[in-house]
Amino acid sequence: MRARNSLTTVIVVAVIFAAVAASVVYIAFQISPWPSALLLRHEFNKGGVAMARALGRHVPAGVAALTDQHYDPADGDAWLDVFAPASAGERALPLVVWVHGGGWLSGAKADVANYARIIAAKGYVVASLDYSLAPGARFPTPVRQINAALRYLTANAKRLHLDPRRIVLAGDSAGAHLAAVAANAIAVPEYASAIGVVPAVRRAQLAGVVLFCGAYAMDRLPLAGPFGDIVRTMLWSFSGHADFRNDPAFATASVLNFAGPDFPPAFLSAGNADPLAPQSVALADRLVARGGRVERLFFPKDHQPPLRHEYQFDLDGVAGRQALAAMLGFLRRVTAAE
Repeated sequence: MRARNSLTTVIVVAVIFAAVAASVVYIAFQISPWPSALLLRHEFNKGGVAMARALGRHVPAGVAALTDQHYDPADGDAWLDVFAPASAGERALPLVVWVHGGGWLSGAKADVANYARIIAAKGYVVASLDYSLAPGARFPTPVRQINAALRYLTANAKRLHLDPRRIVLAGDSAGAHLAAVAANAIAVPEYASAIGVVPAVRRAQLAGVVLFCGAYAMDRLPLAGPFGDIVRTMLWSFSGHADFRNDPAFATASVLNFAGPDFPPAFLSAGNADPLAPQSVALADRLVARGGRVERLFFPKDHQPPLRHEYQFDLDGVAGRQALAAMLGFLRRVTAAE
């Protein structure tokens, strides 16, 4: 009988312990974005590694790399890689600065390094950069880091054989958002002041912007549906506030609401099955309505196969190759030497 009572006591204690542990975990997820953000970071990073591996099959020979350049010695996260055609010699080539995606809370320059190599092979200096991730870093920290990277790159233009008069900011997903914000800060002094950035380059140096699959209006991102919890975690992490929609400081992150006629020529694209596609369409429409120059690549709703988020990196697919060709055409046009 005593053995049975002891077993019962152990079971009760175990159940109570499990209930307490579950409650602690639940509370942790409610009071901080960190637990959910770390789970998402783990999953997103796995996708980034797989994507980089798949892109490696398409990298041509003859691309030189200068890796792990510390673009801001005072910032431990401020590193970038530079790629260029090995045959370029001393010629100064247009500069493409690529900002990686990852929901503002994951990703690394290594994820897009092979895509950068592919672009560089076509006659560009391409810099892919790391920036500080949420929740540890909040908006607009990554934008200020992009600005620091531009300052470093243009200051080292001769050494890196790049033309500081022909710069294109580019990005995918969250990186597209950051590139768009940085571009608008360069174009609109009032916006730069609002987010606390003193642009490192002039608007005349910014030849264009390439934006794939981005989010540009934080106040319009859906919080319901299958991706609602993911969006909520990302924006809570990036803003630093659970009630991010009522945070006046975070309102400036919705670059769509601030972009105007001085926004540089833009190439925008998203897949037909990408839940963020309406954001790209909305930004393209706003820029055109304000007199901006826009090239766009969107797809019919019934396009098969469905083109999901970050479709452009699938160079084994027809649409990915189409996107690459369209983007390269845009780059040629906006960076053509006068």
